[in-house]
Amino acid sequence: MFMHLGIGFGVFACVFACALLGLYLRNRLPADHLSDDSVNSIKLATGLIATIAALVLGLMISSAKGSFDNVRNDLVRNAVNVIALDRSLAQFGPTAQPLREALKHNYATWVALLATREEIDPSELDRANILSDFETFQLNLAALKTTTVQQQRLLTRALSMSDDVFSARWTALMHKDGSIPIPLLVVVVCWLAVIFGTFGLVAPRNATVIVFFLLCSLSASGAIFVILETDTPLDGIICVSLTPMQDALARLGS
Repeated sequence: MFMHLGIGFGVFACVFACALLGLYLRNRLPADHLSDDSVNSIKLATGLIATIAALVLGLMISSAKGSFDNVRNDLVRNAVNVIALDRSLAQFGPTAQPLREALKHNYATWVALLATREEIDPSELDRANILSDFETFQLNLAALKTTTVQQQRLLTRALSMSDDVFSARWTALMHKDGSIPIPLLVVVVCWLAVIFGTFGLVAPRNATVIVFFLLCSLSASGAIFVILETDTPLDGIICVSLTPMQDALARLGS
């Protein structure tokens, strides 16, 4: 979150500074540099850059929204699977009760880790004890003795769902850094800087123009901030709800 705030503030400072630089240069360039023909040419070139920037920003927003929706759907599916797995173990009989308790313990660990809403360290996801608990659960599940056809069906179903139940670890790991490339973000900011610099170059120098440049710069930096936050949906201000996982955890073992 703090990194995204820093990037957003940096974008704002860069864009607004370029707009002020354009206002500063307006009164210091030779008159022929700001003739009607020159201004029209500058506007045409800036319009091309603005169109490209708008298209790229749209793609970035779509990518970030897709990442956000995918993680949300994964967590909801994870919550459904863990309840289904728990119910299968409950139907299996008393011999599966220790596995139900282990499932609740392991799932509670994942929910607590994701609920911190802090930057997730891959080492936290791959700690030896966490991996050991997961592997032990899988081995104990596969080692269950079946005596009826119904139990065999329940065990087969439980085995097919057990991997999905712990997919939250991989979900967190895969979406830790987001999907927006930093070079692309730098290029977009440069485009915004050129656009706002051109705005300042062709605009009259007065308080109203400066205030609107300030507001537009805040809007542009806010858009970048929202894109970055949405692209990392497991931490920060804009993040997916863990309510489905927490509700599922409350139902385990009942």
